[in-house]
Amino acid sequence: MPSQTSPKYTPHEYLAIERATQQRNEYFNGEIFAMGGASERHNLIVGNVFASLHFQMRGRPCKVYSSDMRVKISVTGLYTYPDIVALCGEASFADEQQDTLLNPNVIIEVLSKSTEGYDRGDKFAHYRRIESLREYILISQDKNRIEHYIRQPDNQWLMSEIYQLQENLDLPSINCSLHISDVYDKIDMIVTQH
Repeated sequence: MPSQTSPKYTPHEYLAIERATQQRNEYFNGEIFAMGGASERHNLIVGNVFASLHFQMRGRPCKVYSSDMRVKISVTGLYTYPDIVALCGEASFADEQQDTLLNPNVIIEVLSKSTEGYDRGDKFAHYRRIESLREYILISQDKNRIEHYIRQPDNQWLMSEIYQLQENLDLPSINCSLHISDVYDKIDMIVTQH
């Protein structure tokens, strides 16, 4: 019996499909991957972070986008939808539709059980290939924990962690900060033991 193979799509075909549907899908190496929905906690955290960054960027040449802004990693060919992307300066897009960002300075992902391994591993490996990317943030939705990765001059990434609600997370590449208590506003959290 012949084996079944999934059809391969060009990036142009993927974008045509993506722009004609409400469903969000990732694309890599000719394949399209459906993205699942998000929990209430996930949505509240994304909303809290977006609101905080949007407020801080008023009157400045900086922008923050929520999970509907597609990002293309040109070097690897991955198209994906980070939970939040931000940049200062002029946004660069893949085409005139202006729905596929090429040059984020900051990418933020809210972790879930189904995506945590991917967000930490292969997806971060793709993100590190974005020349403009300076900071990558992983936010736990199950406990007070935020991981902050900053690109160093030697192209290595330095990681720090924050657990305390009274702390702030500084985002130097976009001159903003996140109050951890604001990130987790309206979220009942498990206290992390150290």
